[in-house]
Amino acid sequence: MSHDTADLQRVAESAFGWSLTSEQLAAMRPLLDGRDVLAVMPTGSGKSAIYQVPTVLLSGPTVVVSPLIALQHDQLDHLDDADVPDAVAVNSTQGSGEEKQAWRSVRTGDTEYLFLSPEQLAKEETLAELRRASPALVVVDEAHCVSDWGHDFRPDYLRLRHAIDRMGRPPVLALTATAGGPVRDDIVEHLGMRDPVRLVTGFDRPNLHLAATRVTDDDRRRELVCAWVSEAAKPGLVYTPTRAEAEQFAEALTERGVRAEAFHAGLSRKERDRVQNAFMNDEVEVVAATSAFGMGIDKPDVRFVVHSAPTDSLDSYYQQIGRAGRDGERADALLVHRPEDYRLQRFLTSRSLDVEKVREVAETVRDHDGTPSPADVDAEVEQSHRSAMNSLNLLEEAGVVEADDRGEFVYQGGERPQEAVEAQFERQRTLDRSRIEVLREYAETRSCRRQFLLGYFGESLDEPCGFCDTCEQGTAEAHAPPKREDTEFGVDTPVEHAEWGHGVVVNHEADRLTVLFDEVGYRTLSLAAVRENDLLSPVR
Repeated sequence: MSHDTADLQRVAESAFGWSLTSEQLAAMRPLLDGRDVLAVMPTGSGKSAIYQVPTVLLSGPTVVVSPLIALQHDQLDHLDDADVPDAVAVNSTQGSGEEKQAWRSVRTGDTEYLFLSPEQLAKEETLAELRRASPALVVVDEAHCVSDWGHDFRPDYLRLRHAIDRMGRPPVLALTATAGGPVRDDIVEHLGMRDPVRLVTGFDRPNLHLAATRVTDDDRRRELVCAWVSEAAKPGLVYTPTRAEAEQFAEALTERGVRAEAFHAGLSRKERDRVQNAFMNDEVEVVAATSAFGMGIDKPDVRFVVHSAPTDSLDSYYQQIGRAGRDGERADALLVHRPEDYRLQRFLTSRSLDVEKVREVAETVRDHDGTPSPADVDAEVEQSHRSAMNSLNLLEEAGVVEADDRGEFVYQGGERPQEAVEAQFERQRTLDRSRIEVLREYAETRSCRRQFLLGYFGESLDEPCGFCDTCEQGTAEAHAPPKREDTEFGVDTPVEHAEWGHGVVVNHEADRLTVLFDEVGYRTLSLAAVRENDLLSPVR
């Protein structure tokens, strides 16, 4: 056992009462050597330990960037129960006195864990405090939010790279439970990670039964979901695409004798807290919710997650079904869908380019006296913070503006800046639409559903799983690719297409391939057409 390993195990046992896994240690050791680390590990696998234990051995505080105040409070409560240095948070719910006390404890060295939201790091006074504190480690929790491929994209996450540089560029640890290949690459790029150690543990949740059911109309959808949930083992979650449907399903389930409540962003904070606490304490059996519910919810005995309609991508779908069966016992993931849902999802997720807002941000950077920071831009434009940051990010990705070492912006212009922005925006929209189509492929596949899901995240499963609806119906084996073809276009094989360029195979069935292309997103191709027209060539 190496010295680092022995020290880490000693701290874990004495301070937390833990015995560390090999995966946790593999992520921790590079941090002690000053390396950046990207850890993609399933929910419930102890990701938080990866920074909590090394912090005790590092010289200087750890800054944890976390997107939800509820998540921060959960971590603070956990650290309060451990034999470790103090932990504090700085967020928008605090009064000025509480915030000053938190920074005072950081300055005096009494605090070793500091929790912040990404929006806090947009403030110059926050960065000034952090420069003085000289952090030993920066942790980006829920790091998939960095990626515009990600389902919880937050524009302020794209500014973190510059904030980290302003702190003196300590090592960076990025943590997430959901990140396919393009999301992992985005995390590394957008956080400016330097030759990071990438630790990606298995995405498979073998105790989770996967199924999808197609319906013909909304009445049949409501009847099927309510009947299924009424008979299912509890507790469980029903995800809906709209607030109104969350209310409707909660009411319909209550009428069937199920203790059900609705949860969505339209409710008051007090009401949302009441529903969440009632669910955690087993006073409510089923929560019918929009995607607003779930992040940071750690209830091990959730027996099912039902989606009454498709999400915007397999990334968000996997994140949400991952809330079931964390105790290792059987849990069910059911997706109910109809063809019209995908058109609605394309509408709900479609972004329109507001040229005037983007132009306002571009002109603010161009005409500013000096190089403006994101906070300067935000203060000077007449649009919401989120809109301003989205516009700024789009301009940066299109090369119209460029960030300097301080995270301040220089106007680059170019020959046709508006055309560059429009082209970049259209590329992003094409990628978004392709992700919806892949979710449709998952819902409609007759091959092993688990093989499809794992392939999307870059993992291959040699045999059909036997624990999904297509395996049980007998179609999975018939649609599996012949073994002799696995090496030709197997999952994770890099390929080249004459028109679409470089890509990676994410699913291989008997008669088709699904490929993620760098420029056009996901495309499903007939295997016969690929061969007859020599459309793809493996990259050796």
